[in-house]
Amino acid sequence: GPHVISDPTMALRTVVLACLSIVASCGPPLDCKKHTLDFILLSGDALSAQIEDDVKSDLAKIGIMVNTRLLDKADFNKAMQKGDFHLCFTESWGPPYDPHAFATGWFRPNNEAHYASLDGLEAPMTKQALNNMVTAVLKEQNQAKRQAQWTKILQEMHNQAISNPMWSRRIPAVMNRRLRNYRHGPQQFDYPMHKIEVSEGSKIVTVAPGAQTGLFKTTGPMDPHSYRPNEFFISNWIYEGLVYYPDSGRPEPMLATSWSIADTPDGGQEYTFRLRQNVTFHDGTAFNCAAVKMNFDHVLQPPLNTLNYHGWYHLPKYTHSWRCVGEDFIVKLSEAYYPFLQELSLIRPLRMLSPDSFKDGPTSDPVMNNSCPTKWNHPENMDGTKSSVNCVGIRSSKGTGPWIFSRTTNRADGSISEVKFVRNQNYWGPMGNIEELIVTNYKTSDLVKAALLDKRLDMVVGGGVLTPAQVQELANQHSSVLEVTHGPPLMNTIIVINAARSPTDDLQLRKVIMHATNKAAIVEKELAGSSRVADSLFSKDVPYCDVDLTPRYDYDFEKAKLMNCPIVLEDKEEGPALSLILGISLGVGIPLLVVMAVAAFCVGKRKGYAELNEKLSQKQPAETDVPAQVVGDSSNA
Repeated sequence: GPHVISDPTMALRTVVLACLSIVASCGPPLDCKKHTLDFILLSGDALSAQIEDDVKSDLAKIGIMVNTRLLDKADFNKAMQKGDFHLCFTESWGPPYDPHAFATGWFRPNNEAHYASLDGLEAPMTKQALNNMVTAVLKEQNQAKRQAQWTKILQEMHNQAISNPMWSRRIPAVMNRRLRNYRHGPQQFDYPMHKIEVSEGSKIVTVAPGAQTGLFKTTGPMDPHSYRPNEFFISNWIYEGLVYYPDSGRPEPMLATSWSIADTPDGGQEYTFRLRQNVTFHDGTAFNCAAVKMNFDHVLQPPLNTLNYHGWYHLPKYTHSWRCVGEDFIVKLSEAYYPFLQELSLIRPLRMLSPDSFKDGPTSDPVMNNSCPTKWNHPENMDGTKSSVNCVGIRSSKGTGPWIFSRTTNRADGSISEVKFVRNQNYWGPMGNIEELIVTNYKTSDLVKAALLDKRLDMVVGGGVLTPAQVQELANQHSSVLEVTHGPPLMNTIIVINAARSPTDDLQLRKVIMHATNKAAIVEKELAGSSRVADSLFSKDVPYCDVDLTPRYDYDFEKAKLMNCPIVLEDKEEGPALSLILGISLGVGIPLLVVMAVAAFCVGKRKGYAELNEKLSQKQPAETDVPAQVVGDSSNA
């Protein structure tokens, strides 16, 4: 049948853009607004530099010049934290941090790029008002109301056009086909190697895992209670928490087998955890409630529970007290806080360390001999004064996890060659049949690729080890030897547009930048199928974020050009006459609008006839059963 325009609004927009394009082609060259923007980049990040160059090229087409500033890590962090940029890459944290923990980070001084950018929010919204919205939703216990509040927060951030989502990152895994049953973990650096089955050959498996540095370089002190240079994936292999974050997004049992939640008279809540029985740490020490309490005592010892240390997320803020009742562990929250279980599943800092691994064993005092790293000694109070807490670190890395740290082998230059982990033969959960894991250090991604192909390396898992192009090549050309898989979208890479610095303090310009950036072309060209184009601040898979936000800021070069390059109408002898331009616009626009109106009328008419016929056909049987009533017929009076 004939093609019918089903969306008059979209059609009208098409007409308007067509008319304006004709006007632009008839008029003088477009007079684009000239802007120069600073784009800060981490020096040495080749992939980000390539992508920045693509963005730079897109923006140049509409008169926006980009000044690339390559900075070392210290200077990059300083510029990002102080708002000394117009454009800056950042990345959401993925589950189980998103959206709540990443959102609370927007308001933490010296954290990441959003903190400075939010100082330029468009009225009537303010940074403090947005902070209040985030704080309120974290206390909301009604799930429907919580969803409504998150939707409002996400829509507000979308309206402000500060975060330009670029792509959703998926974690790759490349493994020799002698390995089977690998399933991607639900959070970054969660590599569940203990589930793999070796189908042939040695049960000693070599792996090059993605680290915080990309290519693995160092283990750090391997303590579960602090951060860099500890590696997430190592902590996750050695240590476990009370709960686990699964693909579903609803925390599941780990070292706690069940829990209950009760409101308290003072407006708080109590969580009662029933602990898993017959579990031992790697050193043979029994896992019990006393061990759990000891870990909480050290991690949340003031001032370690404040913003300077573990207060970057809100669990320490609301965790008021904890105690053992028999072998039940009870945590008292000062207020209701819905992400509590979600945050207990984080890889750090509340994973369980054996009491014998504390510096002075089970009697280690959280003030005199705290497990905090020595570089924190003595932790600062929020007023800047030094506390009396003595940070002494740990004496061994013994947890309850599926892998036990065995040894580190160094090269002559002192760099790590490999790290050996052995199977925990007493692990409480199911395991595959790998006996040893050898984590291998490579200097370059080319060396990693060569080791995979000559079978010296069994597996690569995680980002930053191979380039996206290399992963794609291995999938396409070496599938008989290697299996390549990608996990679900986890983190969204974002270009933060600084709303607190001119000229990007102009909302219109921020929208122009979004419409002018061809994200799909960039993802296809630079990321080789490893990522998906993103249209929201967080992945749609994380809790409360599967919402449709309008208006959409999709790539639309014509729209970006018209927004930043206003058409100049000249009425000079050498320029196009205004009457000609109007004539073209009206001559093209009016007939199209008439066609649209006629089409809409015809569709409506046809639909009306169909509905009438349907009603008549439904009415027909009834009329055969009941005598016709004639209005005004005296015989029926």
